[in-house]
Amino acid sequence: MAIGDVRIAYRDSATATGRSTARPGPSDVPIVLVHGMGGDGHTWKRFARTLIESGRRVIIPDLRGHGRSSHSDSYLFADFGTDVLRLIEGLGQSSVDLVGHSLGGYAVSCVAQQRPDLVRRLVIEECPLPARSGAEQMTLTRRFPSVPELWHAASSLIRHPRAVLAFDRTMTATALEQFRKPDPQWWDRLPDITAPTLMLRGGSGGMVDPEKLAIVQSAVSDCTVRAFTCGHSIHRDRHREFEAVVVPFLA
Repeated sequence: MAIGDVRIAYRDSATATGRSTARPGPSDVPIVLVHGMGGDGHTWKRFARTLIESGRRVIIPDLRGHGRSSHSDSYLFADFGTDVLRLIEGLGQSSVDLVGHSLGGYAVSCVAQQRPDLVRRLVIEECPLPARSGAEQMTLTRRFPSVPELWHAASSLIRHPRAVLAFDRTMTATALEQFRKPDPQWWDRLPDITAPTLMLRGGSGGMVDPEKLAIVQSAVSDCTVRAFTCGHSIHRDRHREFEAVVVPFLA
């Protein structure tokens, strides 16, 4: 789908089968799965199969600069959120469930802030939360990539080399800088999220600051936090545990 000057590739279980996979009732609401930085939609393959087998329609985009989507001159976080929102609107959806991992978690949070009427359920997995103050920015922007960041990048290359090779690495510095600088508008708009929200964080290998996560939980009216013992990619490394928590939440 063309969104401005960028073409966003996506997979839709309804078009893949030639008909909607959703069963009549509340499960008619499609689930949009959004991957993290350096990956593509294939990271959701196992989880998508589970959802489709349960009768849910699943839509999986490749973010700009990833997978089969086109590269761009702009990789602002607002761009990723806008792309996801425009894709949903372009597909004519009036209600969706959103699941986002890492950068994808940030993108779906922006959709939920801008169009709270559109989002029925929101799941955000291991999204590195932006800084809240200038003092925090100075601390973070001077550091090298952390051990969890390096491990996740290396393991992703081994597991999904095609996605890593397709990834536009020119966005890396821009994306990391945005994660590490204050984003007061994002923090101020958290109360605009009205959908029941599930925040997932990993353990010592994760990238979520528990103190900032507590602030998010208090700002979003209906927000539940679940902690796991694995690292940054819960849906990949603790697939069964991830499903056991997320599938009932989306039911």
